Amino acid sequence: MSMLTPPGMGGKYRVTGAAYPRMSRPRRRRRIVFTLLGAVLGLAVLGYGSLQLIHVFRGEGGSGKQSGAMAAKHCPSARPKAGAAPAGVTAASAAAVPLPQPGDITVNVYNATARAGLAKAVGDELKKRGFAVGHVGNAPADLDKKVPGTGLLVGSAKTDKAAYAVLSTQIEGDAQQNDAREGADIDLILGDAFKDLSPKEAADKELALLAHPQPTPAASC
Repeated sequence: MSMLTPPGMGGKYRVTGAAYPRMSRPRRRRRIVFTLLGAVLGLAVLGYGSLQLIHVFRGEGGSGKQSGAMAAKHCPSARPKAGAAPAGVTAASAAAVPLPQPGDITVNVYNATARAGLAKAVGDELKKRGFAVGHVGNAPADLDKKVPGTGLLVGSAKTDKAAYAVLSTQIEGDAQQNDAREGADIDLILGDAFKDLSPKEAADKELALLAHPQPTPAASC
């Protein structure tokens, strides 16, 4: 028996001096390592997903259009308002828009309703507001009693669009169309839904907004 053999051990446990009993490593340590690696990986994935959700809800991800739509949905102050300049236009860069003066616009007023004297009353009021009034009377037969809205603006295809815009400040809900005329005058044909011109104060305010577009305020949320 070798001196390396413990007392009382023999047979296959006998150490001869050239061979030693091989002891296998415990598997518990390996399981602990794999468990720790899995936990770290899971935490990393969870943290990345949470970060992406934060970006989405803040509107930081996606295209500019998507971000703007989300901001407008969740922040009322981010929605564009009537008379406001496009987004990004500051007070310094919002230059005045050249508009024709009411006196430079000749308006023919025609009554397409059953209300007697309506065209004359509207024409007189437009004169007071500075417009040049041309013909006043009943609407042509092809339009008489056939304008369901508040009014119809008819002019040449070459008529300055700004002239339409200025005249539209005086009446709400008007429609526009062109005909074959050569002149720059505009027909205002009063429809069945017409009640009265816009209040002068409101019309003047709308006209001022056309001439001086306001910069879009920064969103407050």
